[in-house]
Amino acid sequence: MLLPERCPRHFRHGTCQTRRTVLDPAHPIVAMEGLTRRYDDTVAIDHVTLEVPRGTILGIIGPSGSGKTTLIRMLTGTLEPSEGKLSVLGQHPRRFTRHTREKLGYMPQHFVLYEELTATENLSFVAALFGLLWPKRGRRVKEMLRLVELWEARDRRARQLSGGMQRRLELACALVHDPLLLFVDEPTAGLDPILRTKVWAEFRRLRDVGRTLVVTTQVVGEAEYCDRVAVLSKARVIALAPPEELRRMALGGDVIEITTTQAFDATGLENLPGVRAVHQDTPLHFLVVADDAATATPRVVQEIHAIGDEVVASSEYRPSFDEVFTALISQADGADVDQAEEEDRGSRRRHVARAA
Repeated sequence: MLLPERCPRHFRHGTCQTRRTVLDPAHPIVAMEGLTRRYDDTVAIDHVTLEVPRGTILGIIGPSGSGKTTLIRMLTGTLEPSEGKLSVLGQHPRRFTRHTREKLGYMPQHFVLYEELTATENLSFVAALFGLLWPKRGRRVKEMLRLVELWEARDRRARQLSGGMQRRLELACALVHDPLLLFVDEPTAGLDPILRTKVWAEFRRLRDVGRTLVVTTQVVGEAEYCDRVAVLSKARVIALAPPEELRRMALGGDVIEITTTQAFDATGLENLPGVRAVHQDTPLHFLVVADDAATATPRVVQEIHAIGDEVVASSEYRPSFDEVFTALISQADGADVDQAEEEDRGSRRRHVARAA
């Protein structure tokens, strides 16, 4: 959780003067270039370059240990990058002014609130730190408690809440001051599917009113809710695109699912214009990878009819994001193996050349 610093050292006529950064709406609200973080010999984030446009949701998805939390900590200023350029709300996070911090919301991965305070007291305390005064503070506290379904537990101490309820309380604290930019690290961990859907509905509502969100998650299906998704693997961004484009990247294009009445060899369909590949899993069922499903489907159906067969069913195949994620990770791992083998061959060639 990011809290505003105490009043800066600049005063004029007894009033606290905070330097303010004027933001160009056309510029990305978050931008990084070659961002890297090392721990001794371990690279936790490896030369990440991306931008987050204002009023969008960026999802950061990756397996445990891929670098998601390290990246979020650098974006919030709680961890210094080893190298690279970074700008958040027009400033480097390690030099945020008080005014800039007041525009940020941050939900960390682990519980950091006061265990002896009640849910209401924790939320009210955080709201006060961000300058919310009564009656607005009381209204926002009630709204947030109801949003995360903690109203009935509002008078229970934080240490008496279950792990899932503590996560919901931290989310409420990150949202209570209505931040312009919100960083949330695995916000739906430990939440049931109904509440998870409700949380994402709130995130999309915030996006629709101009807020920007950067969300990390291990729940791959949540990519569907994001405007763009960065897939992290082994400290690197291996894919960055809208959800639908990720599907195309994972499968090599649009995929058409075909079922026929008679068995035949479907590999000949690869010669059709716009068809990239054919994968036949049974004599009566196969998948066609095409540049564009809407254009390729009539051609495929017509070709099947021309050879005397009938199409029982044809539809565009939409893989789950679990399948997409697995395919992208496998492709990246395969590319790493190919690169390592090429480097090894190059090393052997140089060794032979020196020996000669």
